[in-house]
Amino acid sequence: MFIFANLLAAIAQVLEVGLTVFYWLIIIRALISWVNPDPHNPIVRVLQSVTEPILYQIRRLLPLSLNLGIDISPIIAILAIMFLKSFLVRTLLDVSLRLR
Repeated sequence: MFIFANLLAAIAQVLEVGLTVFYWLIIIRALISWVNPDPHNPIVRVLQSVTEPILYQIRRLLPLSLNLGIDISPIIAILAIMFLKSFLVRTLLDVSLRLR
């Protein structure tokens, strides 16, 4: 059983690192969007290609009546990431500790 516990702990740690990286990518993209970036810049293109699939799905789910004049999808994505880190990662770690 300890092998499965170690597997769950490893998955939790990798998931936490991945969520943290994605958290920072969304924050950087939001900050860069305030300064009108060059769309041909490789860094801007990578940021958009990595974050746009998730942000697009959030924008698609938001009702049109919630049009505030600003894009709130990064805020919702950050809150979702914080929830996943608090709930999912901690749950996986707790389950792995109980299996030992």
